[in-house]
Amino acid sequence: MKKASKKTNNRRRTSKPTQKPTAAATAAGTFATAKEETRESVWAEAVGDVPNSASYSLAPAEDEVKSCPHKEKPKIIAYTLGFAPTISRPGPAQRDFMESTPNRFAYRCLPLNIANQYGWELLSPCTFEAIWNGDAHGDAIDINIIDDGWPPPVSHFGSGVLTFHINQIFRTPPGVQMMVTGPMNNPKDGISAMTGIIETDWSHYTFTMNWAMTRPYFPVRFEKGEPFAHIMPVNLAQIEQYETVFLPIDSNPDLKEAYEGFQASRNQFNDALNDPTSIEATKEKWQKGYFRGKGPDGCPVKGHSHWTKLDVMAFPGSAAKKK
Repeated sequence: MKKASKKTNNRRRTSKPTQKPTAAATAAGTFATAKEETRESVWAEAVGDVPNSASYSLAPAEDEVKSCPHKEKPKIIAYTLGFAPTISRPGPAQRDFMESTPNRFAYRCLPLNIANQYGWELLSPCTFEAIWNGDAHGDAIDINIIDDGWPPPVSHFGSGVLTFHINQIFRTPPGVQMMVTGPMNNPKDGISAMTGIIETDWSHYTFTMNWAMTRPYFPVRFEKGEPFAHIMPVNLAQIEQYETVFLPIDSNPDLKEAYEGFQASRNQFNDALNDPTSIEATKEKWQKGYFRGKGPDGCPVKGHSHWTKLDVMAFPGSAAKKK
């Protein structure tokens, strides 16, 4: 039910709400204009003869690690705090801007699809509009609640920072931390998502998701159920172990040969796309080698795993993943 508009103050309510919310890149190739397509048809065309599963391995069968059906999976725990947790869902592949591209060609970029699905989205409990007056004071953001929900966003830190509270404490396995940022590949006018990494393998503290407003007197709107954060596991210790080097590509003859084959193939394909008599290129529309996990020679790249989509498990009682 829509409720009368109202404005929030900048203090978070600490009592239980009277009504709890319910659960409810560009590595793809060049494209040519074609008939209207759906995200599913773009994906199916890209995958081609690849098995229709969340992921598949190109490694030799004898090198695959057989999982034990009795082995317990690592857990990410969301400890609730006596009231309904922030509603979440596994990250969907869909994005409004990707839907709006001609023939949804953005879905041909597999790195975008995978990044969108890598983790979980946290969803806004209410519909609201926020306007920042450009000042640094804590009360410089006017927040107008349009469709109520708890907890509402607040202006707590000042400097045009809009804050969402998250109603649980996360616990990750030892050595695993959690990154919180804005929804992947989902730009929003007038506001920019901030990013943080929390040591959730030990932390006793809740954390917030913060957005920096960038345009004074420009109304920014979030809908109820719209994602305001994206969370994903990371490993801080691991990144410190990498030694970074530059090497000439001549030092890796196999890579050089494959790259030069790709470069020649891409140039030839792009030239053919501009040739109205090239029926084959027009029919192909774009090159699908990376999407299918194949090298420039058209053969699967062996010894590595390849994902065309992710099957991330939802938190119990969370919102359904977009189909």
